[in-house]
Amino acid sequence: MVSSTANVCSRSPPERGAPAVRAAIVGTGARAQMWAHELRQHGDLVALADTNPARLAAFQRLIAGNRSQPAPAGEAVSGHAAPASWVIAQSADVARMLAAERADVLVVCSPDATHDEHIVAGLDAGAHVITEKPMTTDAAKARRILDAQKRTAGLVTVAFNYRYHPVYAQVKQVLPRIGEISSVHFEWLLDVRHGADYFRRWHRDKAQSGGLLVHKATHHFDLINWWLGTTPEQVSAQGKLFFYGEAGRRHGYDRGYARAHGTAEAVGDPFALSLQDNPAMKALYLDAEEHDGYQRDLNVFAPGVSIEDDLAVLVRYASGATMSYHLTAFSPWEGLRIAFNGSQGRLELDLTESDHVAPGVSGAVKGHSAALHGAEAAAEQGGVSLRLRHFWQPPQDLPVATYEKTGHGGADSRMVAAIFSAASAPTATDGAWALLTGLAANESMRTQRSVRASDLLDLTEWES
Repeated sequence: MVSSTANVCSRSPPERGAPAVRAAIVGTGARAQMWAHELRQHGDLVALADTNPARLAAFQRLIAGNRSQPAPAGEAVSGHAAPASWVIAQSADVARMLAAERADVLVVCSPDATHDEHIVAGLDAGAHVITEKPMTTDAAKARRILDAQKRTAGLVTVAFNYRYHPVYAQVKQVLPRIGEISSVHFEWLLDVRHGADYFRRWHRDKAQSGGLLVHKATHHFDLINWWLGTTPEQVSAQGKLFFYGEAGRRHGYDRGYARAHGTAEAVGDPFALSLQDNPAMKALYLDAEEHDGYQRDLNVFAPGVSIEDDLAVLVRYASGATMSYHLTAFSPWEGLRIAFNGSQGRLELDLTESDHVAPGVSGAVKGHSAALHGAEAAAEQGGVSLRLRHFWQPPQDLPVATYEKTGHGGADSRMVAAIFSAASAPTATDGAWALLTGLAANESMRTQRSVRASDLLDLTEWES
């Protein structure tokens, strides 16, 4: 069964007047910006860590209000002291940071393949650890995390923000109205702006991200586990690289350059990311390249892509339900279509996040800045419908829960508020169950055979 949830702040209340938590973030990319903002609503952000000193300094400027220079240590920023900066080279540096800054919460926003190192370091240092999804990228690393949590009696919370999306929460409330669930049909579409971005950055390397069935679809696999109250047993999958990478050159979109910056061929390319035109991304990535060589703006059709962009998965669950899942990373529009078939009828959810990609933002990063988002909102429309179909009755269109355009439908702020309150939150075991669907799917594609999830990682040891 799906593991029970737990509260990340299950400790003695702070003294009156003291912040609720002292938090640190490791990894200062785009996702960390949300955490930096939200953590200051619930406690004190005392430290930031990254392997790249220029990115770390740029992030400090960014959260301090786009300063031209990093905020001096101790200077007030938005009512809080500026967090200390730590340039790290290994996981032991994370432990030293937590001790030196007296941090009791560690938020892990580093690349997926490094999550296990930082999570274990945080647990061994006595911190509660919150990690971005996916929890990690393979079964051995998941085992290491679960063992460390058991050994330290610590707590890992996985940031499955989709559970806090008002519409997805409404689905969980409505599902019992169709009785026992027999099957789920789930289609997720990434548009050619959002989808393309996974193919120009480190996510294009399966060794770093686990591929889209681990990095992106973990969201969706967790939702199914949560909605149905079950866990995956048997997984079969097929996938291919159809549109992006060298295989996609046959479709005629490739302009032959390696990266966009400084390349004439990239001008006007709807698939090119211009770091120079986005001050925040220029500071975080282009100006930081000299320290680690990481290029954020690779051509999506350039060599080196080892992930798939078109994926089909079939899952059988412990409850007896089955799911057919399809992820397409090169769609004209973005959103999902999902249907549940039950013993008393059918529930259908259609959610459009954007109905097309506007030409003016096609080469930009979805939602990276408020200014960009304003342009998106003006040009691209979305919508949602939730339809209940009972046997022998007309279909019923249900009033849909209100949600925001930004922050994953407002789920980000709701998730953080829940984590830092008495509410429950997804645990490391939840993270492992969601991960197992993607890992088993990857193994099925590799072997061309159906895979039992428990053959990769048997979670009974940590659920007892």
